[in-house]
Amino acid sequence: MAEQLSNKTDQVYALLEEMITFQDLAPGDAVSESQLMTRTGFGRTPVREALQRLARERMVEIHPHRGVFVAPVSVEAHFRLLELRRGLEEMAVRFATFRAQTRQKEQMLALAAELDAFSGTDVRAFGALLKRSHAAIVEAAHNEYLQLAMAPLQALSRRFWFAHLPDVAEHLRIAADRHARILRPVAHGDAAAAVDAALALNDYLTDLTYAALGRPGPGPG
Repeated sequence: MAEQLSNKTDQVYALLEEMITFQDLAPGDAVSESQLMTRTGFGRTPVREALQRLARERMVEIHPHRGVFVAPVSVEAHFRLLELRRGLEEMAVRFATFRAQTRQKEQMLALAAELDAFSGTDVRAFGALLKRSHAAIVEAAHNEYLQLAMAPLQALSRRFWFAHLPDVAEHLRIAADRHARILRPVAHGDAAAAVDAALALNDYLTDLTYAALGRPGPGPG
């Protein structure tokens, strides 16, 4: 019974995270458990559990006597998030380079090929590919504590990124290339190249965050 509930909670979480990421539920929107039960087709308990998880990850805010609100997207908070993500992602790719199993390496190379082939402006399709790429690295690191730390950072960063794309087709292509450049050296056991690619991704995200403020980033170095 507990395992079945966990599976339902995971499904509701995935649905709600997607709605928040692509602003079907916009920042500041008030939501209720009954509304979300109708929208997701799930019962009260998995909806409530998913909301509590989203609150821990700062995707929603739960206020006693006021209700549940979709959390705002803050440029300042994203800078602080990237400070932490930079170090953790570097650690994740190092661990994954040395710990990835053969099956996981094959999956990474297949994902890199999918990223190379991606074109167009279907943000939801790309979002699913992005989540798989993030998960592949973190799972290959074989450290459940790192996985717990990285998942909310990546979810919040994806949300910010999709909300601030200046040119959708151009930046989906840039992101596809950046992530493929991480996956391939990890799969081939090249830790130095994988770390360089992870740091380049973080630099790109930092520059995009500065652009959201309307000013250029600090540039390389």
